[in-house]
Amino acid sequence: MDARQLLIGMEAAGREAGRIMREAENIRASVTAKAGHGNFVTAYDKRVQAYLSDALGALLPEARFIGEEDGADAFTDDDRHGYAFCVDPIDGTTNFLTGFRPSVVSIALLKDGAPFLAAVCNPYDELMLTAIRGEGARCNGEPIHSLDLPLRDSLVLFGTAAYNPELAERTFALCADYLRRGIDLRRTGSAAWDLCNMALGTVGLFFEMRLQLWDYAAAGLIAMEAGCRLTDLDGRPLTWDGPSSILCASQGVAKEDYLPRA
Repeated sequence: MDARQLLIGMEAAGREAGRIMREAENIRASVTAKAGHGNFVTAYDKRVQAYLSDALGALLPEARFIGEEDGADAFTDDDRHGYAFCVDPIDGTTNFLTGFRPSVVSIALLKDGAPFLAAVCNPYDELMLTAIRGEGARCNGEPIHSLDLPLRDSLVLFGTAAYNPELAERTFALCADYLRRGIDLRRTGSAAWDLCNMALGTVGLFFEMRLQLWDYAAAGLIAMEAGCRLTDLDGRPLTWDGPSSILCASQGVAKEDYLPRA
């Protein structure tokens, strides 16, 4: 099966997962807490992941599976070779729980330890963002490109690394710094959707102090294929093998303008 056929299958799986999210009922009744501040999982997170595990496994049986829920969340040395799906069944679970949009389905296919294909479904706005490494990014089939404006003319998105409260002080010091350098700040509560907004050209910068691989693998590829630069907060290339800080800049933002000063 070639890359485009695989991506079509990933899109179909993402849309079905999105349908499960849209039709969810009594979400709060299905909530349990996980380790970490404000870290929740719903029965729908587990249901969507189980569906994706089956659907993606049928699509590419030789691929390993990395997912946020049910103990499937470890990146191993085996995942550096061959294929592995990396999935966040509902990125923005707290949004999903409270009815605050957005929440998205994030699916990456890693090849030899780096993202190769990506599909992120925003079911509430009926948006499907996709990328094939080296072939650009698309939204609902149409090419997309990152913002071509300097930081002073751009919005800045950020995440609070809410499961790691010890990072709050530096996070908000960075917010104060970027507030002076950009137009204003925004926070959506979904890192995957933040990176997709980078790809869509609506914002010029995104940062978060700590994200898991399933948070950024798919949308990170989409952002890069749309022309963004993606590194950790120290400007180093991502290793795509586990938790990392994330700094994403659009094509119009100069390097000397976006590296942290705080």
